Amino acid sequence: MPMHYFYLVLAIVTETIGTSALQASQQFTKFWPSLVVLLAYGFSFYMMGLTLKFMPVGIVYAIWSGLGIVCIALIGLFVFGQRLDLPAILGLTLIILGVLTIHLFSKTTGH
Repeated sequence: MPMHYFYLVLAIVTETIGTSALQASQQFTKFWPSLVVLLAYGFSFYMMGLTLKFMPVGIVYAIWSGLGIVCIALIGLFVFGQRLDLPAILGLTLIILGVLTIHLFSKTTGH
């Protein structure tokens, strides 16, 4: 795997951790989850910045945000017990298909 994809995966994982901690921080009223939010988002943006040396910002942001949304929806479902209805599942499927389309067919991704 090219290194910039490793950076992007780390950016997505830490963004997902940060957003999960955001839910756990209860609107920044709990110290440790709030600290995790700040550190995770900071590291995520740093990794995304490294990815931008190799890929265009629009593509990086589309993949980062799209896969982050899917990951957070799954964490919301399995960890926080937040249910997904059919339109939500359809929308998440379309996001995944969009990311796959960009990755598999776009010449701008730098693979």
